[in-house]
Amino acid sequence: MDAVRGYVELGLRLNRHLDGLVDGYFGPPEIPAAVAVEPPRPPGDLVADASALRESLDGLEPTRARWLDAQLLGLETVARRLAGEEISFVDEVERCYGIRPQRVPEEVFEEAHEELEELLRGPGPLADRFQVWQDGDALSPEQLAPFAESLASDLRRRTADAFGLPAGESVHFELVADEPWAAYNYYEGGLHSRIAINTDVPLAAERALHMVAHETYPGHHTEHVWKEQLLVRDGGRLEEAVLMIGTPQALIAEGIAETGARTLLGDRLEEVGGEHLARVGIDFDPAHARAVRRALGRLEGVAGNVALMLHETGASQTDATAYLTRWNLTSEQRAAKTIQFLSNPLWRSYLTTYADGERVCAAWIDGDPERFRRLLTEQLTPADLL
Repeated sequence: MDAVRGYVELGLRLNRHLDGLVDGYFGPPEIPAAVAVEPPRPPGDLVADASALRESLDGLEPTRARWLDAQLLGLETVARRLAGEEISFVDEVERCYGIRPQRVPEEVFEEAHEELEELLRGPGPLADRFQVWQDGDALSPEQLAPFAESLASDLRRRTADAFGLPAGESVHFELVADEPWAAYNYYEGGLHSRIAINTDVPLAAERALHMVAHETYPGHHTEHVWKEQLLVRDGGRLEEAVLMIGTPQALIAEGIAETGARTLLGDRLEEVGGEHLARVGIDFDPAHARAVRRALGRLEGVAGNVALMLHETGASQTDATAYLTRWNLTSEQRAAKTIQFLSNPLWRSYLTTYADGERVCAAWIDGDPERFRRLLTEQLTPADLL
């Protein structure tokens, strides 16, 4: 059995049952073409295929075999759920992403609220003041594209100086609507990414800075182009030509995207981004935004708690929305987007990858840019980092 090709085919076959599981593919076109004309394989058969592939990895180099085994465990879990098997939410997350989710105590959120009370002083409830601060410098659709292109160009130069970039890589931005996420990197292969930005909800200036870095340089795009160049083109590792949701590959990718700006710029993203915001007419206070951002970092566990409420303890969407609006200080409109994301069968467990990916990758990098470079260029799993 060709384990590597079998892994790629398994992901493509599962994608016919759960559209979007394959986040991107840039390998030989004959493989998806052959899968597309097959009768869809029942999920139960795909469970057996995944198990057999895991038993066929012995001939591969150990690091590569370990990476593929972790990926196949994730895909096997997806297939089991599609086949109707009952799997608890926490077991699903651990099997798919390599990290078991933990509930964050509300005391952590209370501490964040206390910090924000000092940073966002004024009359009325804290949630109202936070919304005024957040929406006061939100970018209009007319401002978003030029801002994103300008900041990405700046971060591209800095990333190339710090970590290098393959020749010929590129990104472009487009504005979209009616999506469950704020922004998305569609990696199209050929060292190119298409970055979609959702305009359903106003994008605050502070969040826009992190969105651009997360999706482009030194985040998702940077990882994808280096792995295409080094692992697929130069190394012949076909498995890296397919990007899978529901696997540890995704948690590492989100960890890279969440830690990249800090590794590249330290605490200077707000200053660097503020220059580009000024060019589109946004008045921005970098020091204040950075302080608010740090406080908001304590709220990263709110959405994970909501996922556990919905899928582990059976809370209603009404209760989950109330929890989000209370602790995340968010509007009902934004909370509804998060609930939409968490209710999607493809994305429901994915949300945990942001906080857990950042936590695990940041601890492993520990301020060492060379370790970040390794994340960009090597096949590493959460188990390797732990």
